[in-house]
Amino acid sequence: MKRFLSCILTVVLIISSVIPAFSWVDANESRSQIPVIRISGDGEALYDQDGKKIFHYKDVANLVKGDSENGSDNSEMYKSMAENLLPALAKGLMLNSWDDLYAALETEISKIFSNSLLDENGNVTNGSGISQKRKDQMQNKRTYSQKGSKGYFAWEDYWFHYDWRLDPWETADEFHTFVQDIKRTTGCEKVGIAATCLGTNIVMAYVAKYGAKDIQGIGIDGSVVGGAEILSDVICAKFDVDPPALMRVLRDVEGLGMFSMNDFLTATIDMLVQTGLMEGVISTTENIFYDKLVEGVTSALALSTFYTWPNYWACVTPEDYESAKFYVFGEEGSEKRTKYAGLIEKLDRYDKNVRQRVPQLLQKIKADGANLGIISKYGFQMIPITSTSNAISDQFASVKRSSFGATTSDVYSTLSDEYIAKRTAEGKGNYISPDKQIDASTCLYPEYTWFIKGSSHSDWTCYEIKIMFEVASANRQLTYKDYPYSQFMVYNDKADSLEPMTEENCNTEHWDAAPEVYKPESFFDKIKVAFNAFFAWFKLFINFINEKINNA
Repeated sequence: MKRFLSCILTVVLIISSVIPAFSWVDANESRSQIPVIRISGDGEALYDQDGKKIFHYKDVANLVKGDSENGSDNSEMYKSMAENLLPALAKGLMLNSWDDLYAALETEISKIFSNSLLDENGNVTNGSGISQKRKDQMQNKRTYSQKGSKGYFAWEDYWFHYDWRLDPWETADEFHTFVQDIKRTTGCEKVGIAATCLGTNIVMAYVAKYGAKDIQGIGIDGSVVGGAEILSDVICAKFDVDPPALMRVLRDVEGLGMFSMNDFLTATIDMLVQTGLMEGVISTTENIFYDKLVEGVTSALALSTFYTWPNYWACVTPEDYESAKFYVFGEEGSEKRTKYAGLIEKLDRYDKNVRQRVPQLLQKIKADGANLGIISKYGFQMIPITSTSNAISDQFASVKRSSFGATTSDVYSTLSDEYIAKRTAEGKGNYISPDKQIDASTCLYPEYTWFIKGSSHSDWTCYEIKIMFEVASANRQLTYKDYPYSQFMVYNDKADSLEPMTEENCNTEHWDAAPEVYKPESFFDKIKVAFNAFFAWFKLFINFINEKINNA
């Protein structure tokens, strides 16, 4: 049950988080003498052979209601779920036999994702993919010179559109062809690359296969090539349901304008967290169901949702990869290992050539003479059902991974005074963030790494794009010292501004971790917190009842 809840919550969070708050700077503000190719993540809608949209994360209704936007009746789908899942669950509870539930889950949940699933070899079988409009746009860029009359290129001119589900190792070949075509049509010896999210997996596979000698510079933002815990942890059964983290993620999505929470509902959840009641319910459920369900439900939900998509597998961390294969496909020699042998072969190839070599590939970029810039974002709660839910993160990936090595505290603390004093004595105190949560000196390339607090993984602001564009097109290696900003910056989404981080403006979170409230040390402290939380809630409860009576 815990596993099922976590996977469903993962789907909900991904859906709710992928709607970006785009903010663009006028193209005339950034120009270069080379074309910069933009490659992003999974924001591109998928279409069938007839040009009908079949899948897009923004269309929550498509996931929840199937094909309802095209007028079909989904009552049969709901009826099928009830008829197949409930008896299978009852059998599991009564006889401790869960295979029927696993099979029913995979069958029923896959109906929601059916048009976007790949086959057992990780290939498209239904002709789905990006829109013909996108294909035509790319063909136009491949065929005709786009160089401006004044000899410059404006940003966003070159966008590499691709089917984000597919194997990054194979997509890298298409990306290489695109690079060569753009070089040819523009007459430029090199191009720049600005990569975000899943696009970083494609770029790293490209570097592994072709190197970076055709590249002037690469800007990376919100990288998942080193792993994204939101996808890696949940597929490896690395769970630790954290009620305070649930509160934080709810406040994050409310703060981002995704929905508004009722004050009384918020207070009720917070009271359940602070009194320990929610943790008790979760622990009881975990003890009863977790060991019985975890492996089978993982496999069923994985192969009926995201995990026939090789590019999502590319987000599994290096240390989690073998565990992920076990939970999804079973042990060596299993029926699913045999059935999905073609897909596993692709996953293993990417793991060997890219995932396990990320630091070396980043070093190869520099060795080939290309410039590099890395942007890592944070200030948001990680998915609240994983063992890493307290990590400093951008919602999807921890700063440690997206920055390739930064040392961080957790959401409840800052780096210790002793640690900061030691780093300062070593001459590296300038790499400590003003909020004392990040030490950039341990990054693979600290001079080329920027940190932006207050910008979530799905929010690719104009400022980030501009930094990537300039790094990618500059005729020398830029560092954070070249900018009017600083290594640590704060994004204010209300004012749409980016400012150097200071001790005064660094508290951008939509929540307060308050360790003395959510992580009390002593039994007395726990009693005190629970007492205060209950009476604060009871006061709101009385007001809530009076309001309902007065409005009746």
